Amino acid sequence: MEHEIDLSKYQIRTDLIIESIGKNLQEDGIFHQEETIGDIKVDHIEIKEEYSNKFNKQKGIYKTIRFTDVTDTMNRKKVEDVFVDQLKDLLEKEKIKEDASCLVIGLGNSMSTPDALGPKIIDHILVTRHLYLLEGANIEEGYRNVSAVAPGVTGVTGIETSDIILGIKEKINPDFLIVVDALSSSSLERLNKTIQLTNTGISPGSGIGNYRREISRETIGIPVIAIGVPTVVDAATIVFDTFHYLLKKISYHKENINRHKDKFVPSHQLDYSSQEETLKSDEKKDLMGLLGTLEDNEMKNLIMEVLTPIGYNFMVTPKEVDFLIDKLALLIGKGINKSIHKAIKN
Repeated sequence: MEHEIDLSKYQIRTDLIIESIGKNLQEDGIFHQEETIGDIKVDHIEIKEEYSNKFNKQKGIYKTIRFTDVTDTMNRKKVEDVFVDQLKDLLEKEKIKEDASCLVIGLGNSMSTPDALGPKIIDHILVTRHLYLLEGANIEEGYRNVSAVAPGVTGVTGIETSDIILGIKEKINPDFLIVVDALSSSSLERLNKTIQLTNTGISPGSGIGNYRREISRETIGIPVIAIGVPTVVDAATIVFDTFHYLLKKISYHKENINRHKDKFVPSHQLDYSSQEETLKSDEKKDLMGLLGTLEDNEMKNLIMEVLTPIGYNFMVTPKEVDFLIDKLALLIGKGINKSIHKAIKN
């Protein structure tokens, strides 16, 4: 009897809708449109209610902004402009009024750098609620009532994050929430290079298997806009992507073997990242044996089954994550300010 391995319980972790849906973007019940703005790409996705269970994602609108760099000031400004436009569009679709009060929530653990995106963003939010509470305060037009808080994580506070938010909401009664959190990805190329915005809310820790209570319109009672950036991948993703980059590199050399310019470039400096995989199935099998015959999902799940039981499927982040988190927090914090305060232009 042929042995069959049950791979269903081993899944690559991701919080990104673009990765969860994968190749199913053209199915009925899913709206998808890709927009290119300079060198930045924006995926607009809407999931109908009847398809939410299929992909384990809530019905609603998802916007995915993909870029290459935010460490350079000019590049960061371009991404920020796109982010502001997309957040404003989402607020309009949620019918958020210009005078509606806002509570910004920075989820995550400030003591863990890859998870510190949310708390760091709070440092950049222009809060005004305390001014609205002052009698006779003359607040300039174009600034809405905004408050902000970083509630910490359940492992530190001992309190469900959603309970903290509910308590604050009942006390100050904001009209809508903006929740920011670090996410996980199943692709190296999206790590710290993607911003996801959605009106469906968020489940803190879901991307790394640490499921907490959902924060959404259904649980909080008011509109919730969730913003996230993937800052970690698991080791299985790195192994899987390495296989694909190997196939890309070999495909590149195969197609450019007679390209004289490449002969003067050291092999370790060749940029083959945009190369399509052009190897035939028999070539993949000759190169990688039986592994070369597996479909992508089979390969991912097999790697998960190898690493997870022995505790080696680590969550990994880039070595320069401190610098990247600071730049991303600045970008998103300033972007939120421009989106909710009409008076802020620059």
